[in-house]
Amino acid sequence: MIDVLYFAWVRERIGAPKDRVETQAATVADLVAELRAREERYEVAFSDLSALRVAVDQELTDFDAPLAGAREVAFFPPMTGG
Repeated sequence: MIDVLYFAWVRERIGAPKDRVETQAATVADLVAELRAREERYEVAFSDLSALRVAVDQELTDFDAPLAGAREVAFFPPMTGG
């Protein structure tokens, strides 16, 4: 089991702050594919991966990052400074 956390507009589109997921995904991209196949709201939230950042166990990473041993994956929009 892995905790999947959603922040900002990702949370708004999915309608929940997190999911607890049973997954066979090897990478973050595989997990995204599994989530997108669930329901249309996930498809909408993950339709443009270039607009998203991802962290595995609170470490910023890429969508090709392996999930072996991971306990948490978080998705969020890029941070903007000002």
